[in-house]
Parts: sequence; C-alpha cells; structure tokens
Amino acid sequence: MSAPLPIEIVGGGLAGLALGAALRRAGVPVTIFEAGDYPRHRVCGEFLTGLDEKTIARLGLAPFLADAPRHHRVAWCLHGAPARVQMLPAPALGLSRHALDARLAEEFVRLGGELRTRTRVAGDEEPPGRVFAHGRRRGPPEWLGLKFHVRGLALAADLEVHLGRGAYVGLSPVEDRAVNLCGLFHIRDDAHGERSHLLLAHLHATGLEMLAARLQRAQIDEASFTAVAGLHFDQGPAQAGRLAIGDAFAMIPPFTGNGMAMAFQSAELALDPLLAYARGDTGWPATCRTVHGQLRRRFRLRLASANALHAFFFAPRHQRWLFALNRARLLPLHPLYRALH
Repeated sequence: MSAPLPIEIVGGGLAGLALGAALRRAGVPVTIFEAGDYPRHRVCGEFLTGLDEKTIARLGLAPFLADAPRHHRVAWCLHGAPARVQMLPAPALGLSRHALDARLAEEFVRLGGELRTRTRVAGDEEPPGRVFAHGRRRGPPEWLGLKFHVRGLALAADLEVHLGRGAYVGLSPVEDRAVNLCGLFHIRDDAHGERSHLLLAHLHATGLEMLAARLQRAQIDEASFTAVAGLHFDQGPAQAGRLAIGDAFAMIPPFTGNGMAMAFQSAELALDPLLAYARGDTGWPATCRTVHGQLRRRFRLRLASANALHAFFFAPRHQRWLFALNRARLLPLHPLYRALH
C-alpha cells in the first residue's frame, strides 16, 4: 500500500487545527501554516452554540471542551436597558479562543503534525492537497469587531446581547471566571482611542453609555484586546480547484453564536473527501467539488437566515420592533434557533 498523499492547511484556527488533527489520527501527513502563534486572543464571541455530538465525536473535541461553562439564558438589552431574559433552546458553551486554539495546536503536534507558526504562504498558489482555512474573508471597510476579556462584571444572564445605534455587543463568561465582550460596530469617524478607550468611545457613540459605565467599574484585561476591520458576511462562489473551509468559505453574522460550530462542522464535512484524496481514490478537483457541495447544502439556509436578520440588530426602527415582539413573547426564538443552527 502506497503512503498517503500529504495535506497542507493554510490557517491554524479552529477549522484548520481540528481538520489537521483528525487527518493525523488517520495517518495522513499534514502541515499547517499559521501566520500567528499560540496562545493568542482573537475577535470572537467565544459563545459556542449548535455544535452537534456527531461533530464533537468525529473530531475528538470532547476533552478540549470539558471545562467550558454551560450557558442556558440570554438577556436582551436595548441601549443598556434589559427587556427580557429567555431560555436558550439548547445549552451553549463558553470557551476562549486563547485556550481552545492552544489546546488544539498542542494536540495536532502531539499527533505528529507539522505546525509552522509565524509563517505566511506566499502568493495565491493552489496546488493539489492545499486547504485554505485562514479565517475571515475581507470586504469593504464597513464593519469593525472589538473584543476584550473583563473580570468583576456581573451579568443579568449567561449571555447579554446589547443593541445600539449601528452596533451590537455580546457578553458571556468563559473559563477562569472571565467575561468575554465582543462587539460589532459600523466603522465610525467619531470614535477614537487605543484599546479599552476605543471600545468605550464606540459604546458612547452608539448609545450604549450604560454598558460603558459598567465596564469602567470592572477590570478590563488590556492584554486580551483584539480588533479586526473589513469583515465580510457574504458567501461568494467557490473557486475551481480551491478548497476553503471555516470562515474562508463563509462567515456567518456573529449574533448567531454559530461561527465556532460552523468552523468545526466544515472540518468534519471535509474530512472524508480529504481522506479519499490522500488514499488516491479521488482527484483534487473532484475533492474540492465534493467538499464545497456539502458545505453549501449544510449551511445555505443558516447563512441566508442569518444575513436576512442581521439588519434588525443595527437599525433603531428594526430594533424597536424586535424588542416589542420580545416583550410580547411573540419572538419565535426556537424556530429562529433551528434556522440559524
């Protein structure tokens, strides 16, 4: 029997690391190229919903999620004022990317994978066997994501979602009694500063002064600050001969809390076709078509539903309708949850 064909993965985030480890367990040679290093913070809600047991088992994720706090309730807040606390249809997990990425990277190396950190792949070469899992696709400079960890901050529920003018912010506990704060803002000319001052300026500019005041009484971990601009939530057509998974395939709006689950699920969907390619059973173009077809079928409704609802989290008029439905107990949370997960 001939040796398996090697796989290269560009990007060492959740999708790339989980896929690389699963391939290594099957004996496939894998190299991951990661521009950064571990541990590191990333702009992420760190609120994991919709991850199914099949994906957890297939990718061997259970040991790495064992200490994640379980979340059951969400509090919706408009300009800082809570409207209603609701039970989530299914428990969610809170775990920082600082911890989770490092754990997965350690496991990948333990399994014999080659991890090249602080390494960028030059150019746009797409040789057979190269998988792109390098994170968010860039778009026009419309959105800004800001993230911090905070301590000493009491929450109204396991998750708080704050809606402001052209902004929404999520807060949820992660490991070690920290609270992750992650916000998405329209890029503004009237909010400036560095690190926590930049976040506070955006909160004041978007009508979230009450949340800003709470944060100023808490302990913001300045070292956990991360920011990213030019986020792109549309799914474009797949390029022939290019295999993309995770956010490199499509990024879902972060209010769903489903981005981390989609990263893992896309890795699971890519696993069997890549094993077939590594054995020499299928060619690379057919492998790319198979993976992208499965990704489109799995995520089409989820992405379309999330993109349609995204506008309701930014425009004040839409926000008022959203909160009126919520107070009247007419917001169909369970059907929405199923559509978005």
